[in-house]
Amino acid sequence: MDSGRLFYFCPMNQILLFDDPAIRGSLLPFTFTRPVADIRVGILKISEKWHKYTSAEVFYLTQEYLQTKFPRNTEPALAINGAWLPEDFSFTILRKLGPNQALFWGKTLLATYIGETEKNLGFAMDKDVIQIEKEPTLIQKSWNIFQFNASEIKKDFALLTTGRTSQPINDPHTILYASDNIFLEEGAKVKAAVLNAEAGPIYIGKNAEIQEGALIRGPFALCEGSTVNMGAKLRGDTTVGPFSKVGGEISNAVFFGYANKGHDGFLGNSVIGEWCNLGADTNTSNLKNNYAPVKLWDYTKGGFSNTGLQFCGLMMGDHSKCGINTMFNTGTVVGVGSNIFGDGFPRNFIPSFSWGGAAGFSTFSLPKFDETAKAVFGRRGKEWSQVEKEIIERVFDLTKSYRIWDKNS
Repeated sequence: MDSGRLFYFCPMNQILLFDDPAIRGSLLPFTFTRPVADIRVGILKISEKWHKYTSAEVFYLTQEYLQTKFPRNTEPALAINGAWLPEDFSFTILRKLGPNQALFWGKTLLATYIGETEKNLGFAMDKDVIQIEKEPTLIQKSWNIFQFNASEIKKDFALLTTGRTSQPINDPHTILYASDNIFLEEGAKVKAAVLNAEAGPIYIGKNAEIQEGALIRGPFALCEGSTVNMGAKLRGDTTVGPFSKVGGEISNAVFFGYANKGHDGFLGNSVIGEWCNLGADTNTSNLKNNYAPVKLWDYTKGGFSNTGLQFCGLMMGDHSKCGINTMFNTGTVVGVGSNIFGDGFPRNFIPSFSWGGAAGFSTFSLPKFDETAKAVFGRRGKEWSQVEKEIIERVFDLTKSYRIWDKNS
């Protein structure tokens, strides 16, 4: 990829990654708690990709209740659609973009320059419109996250490792295939595992650990401080975000970070938000018995939409958890802050702050949620801050209408 620096033509050396209103709703529940550009796909978050390629300082234009945690810049900047995954031609086009021009793909705004006092990007329609000729890669649907994960791991692997030397794997009981396609950061540990990078690279982040008996196929990314437990079977196209623990069988799934699936059970074609925990022997169906296309809850529609996918598993928003032996149907969406438990299959749309399972739900109250969050953050040496608490309170209010069992929640 062309790693030319945007700041050569962008004098403010800043990038503002904006939430496209037409896209953000289709990425819920993940965008309840983060800007679009904070989504992880491949090894890196979208914002981290832009920073790595450009060396520019990255800021966000997002929902007002998120701006304290994800701040906006205080100077004029080049505004780029936060759903756009940078690729070869991105930089060639952006270098040519003038201050009075706006770059579009059809009706989708990709980039323009914005002043520090402008609240939104509506003014871009009054600029000279430049239509991009080649279709950009945009994360427009939640399932795009796992769909594009393999190609993004490959791109990020090249970005992070080109010109660098991997830490050695000296363990005599570890078997490597295509070892030139395997990279270990400082402090990473691998023992008595099988790593097969013939179909794609394997990236092991700083201080990450792969324990005995693990079987891993690339493309695969294990980010900083994360652990693959003993005997895990990790198929390709999978990312385990930072400070997470995984075990059992996983295929084409993305963990954003600070999440656990430490025990046996299957997870495939899925996206798991931050601060989630899947109990022992949790299983997720990713294929319908009749092989029909999977329908998924669509927040923009207020109902289910056909994904056109044959394989689609679980979409779980931040801070959600499930108990042991939980079974999720094909194409299940779980909102933010839910707690699922009990026998049987729960419904395939579980609203935010739900408490229960197949037998029925009640509302996971904010005081109880707050207690749990403090404990979870404390275990990781982090503080459950007022900023985090206010975001959750806002999401609780925004999602009230979905909790049909408790109109007074």
